Amino acid sequence: MSIKHRFTTWKTTVTSRMRGKNRDAGAGFVEYAGIMIIVAGIFVMIDGLGLDGLISGAILSAVTNVIGG
Repeated sequence: MSIKHRFTTWKTTVTSRMRGKNRDAGAGFVEYAGIMIIVAGIFVMIDGLGLDGLISGAILSAVTNVIGG
């Protein structure tokens, strides 16, 4: 196999994967995992900074203002 033939084969394969019908195959899992990592990081930061009590107090105050209690 010549180098030119190998390059042409590689180029065709890459192009078909980038533009073909299965170009997003597996992307859903990666995006879902990324979102889960971000959400977990937010929860760890809230817990680590001790903001959980502050946030729940603010929510309680907002609900009390809405229902007029």
